[in-house]
Amino acid sequence: MSLGLEGLKGLEGLEGKVALVTGGGRGIGQAIARELARGGADVAVAVSRDVTAAEAVAAEIRGLGRKALARQCDVASTEQAEQLVAAVVEELGRIDILVNNAGITRDGLLMRMSEEDWDAVLDVNLKGTFNCTRAAIKRMVRQRSGRVINVTSIMGITGNPGQANYAASKAGMIGFTKSIAREVGSRGITCNAVAPGWVRTQMTEKLPEEFAAQTLKQIALGRLGEPEDIAGVVAFLCSPAAAYMTGQVLVVDGGLIG
Repeated sequence: MSLGLEGLKGLEGLEGKVALVTGGGRGIGQAIARELARGGADVAVAVSRDVTAAEAVAAEIRGLGRKALARQCDVASTEQAEQLVAAVVEELGRIDILVNNAGITRDGLLMRMSEEDWDAVLDVNLKGTFNCTRAAIKRMVRQRSGRVINVTSIMGITGNPGQANYAASKAGMIGFTKSIAREVGSRGITCNAVAPGWVRTQMTEKLPEEFAAQTLKQIALGRLGEPEDIAGVVAFLCSPAAAYMTGQVLVVDGGLIG
C-alpha cells in the first residue's frame, strides 16, 4: 500500500467496517463520509438539524455500493447520542469507526461573550465528543477493536482572539483524545485527532476578504485547505496503515503554524 500523496486518497482496507460520522451532512464531515465509503466502509451520517442533508450524503454512499444510514442527532444530548450509536449497530450490524466531527462556533470577545454562547459551543464540540465516544467505546471494547477520530482544530493548539469558547472546546478534545488512547489501547482501540487549519467550507466563505488575504499569506502552501484534504488524513487513520498510531494529533493546515 502506497502512503504517498496519492495513497492517502481512497485508502482501501475498510471493507466490512462500519463508520459513524457526526456532522456529516456538509463540508469536512461530508467529505469524510464519502472517503470512508470509497475505502470500503458502510457509513452512518449524523446531523444536528437538516436530516435531508444527511440523506443526500447517504444516497451518494449507496451509489458507491456501500450501505448507508442517515440520522438526526443532537450530540450534546447523552440520550440521543446513545440512541444514535444503538441505531447504527442495529441497522448496520456493528460500529468500527467513530469520527467526531460535529461542531459549532459562537464567536465573540470574552468580555462580550454570553454564558449561553460559551455553554453551547462546549456542549456540542466537547460534550458531544464525550457522549458519542462513550457510547461507541462500549461496543468497540466488546469487539476488541475500533478507531476513534476526533476532528479538532489548530485553534485548540494556538488559540484565537474572539474564539475562547471554540479554542477551549478544541483543546479539550485534544486532551480527551490522548486520555482515551491510553484507556482503551489494550483493547485494540486507537484514538487520534486531526487538527485542520483554514478549510474552504461554508464557514470560511463568510470571512472578510482582507482577513482571508492576510491568512493566505501565512499559509506555506498558499491556499486554503479543501474538505478532501482532511478526509484523506482521517481515512489514513482509519486504515490498517495506522494500526500502530494512537494518541496523536495530526495538524493539517498547509504549513500555517509550522
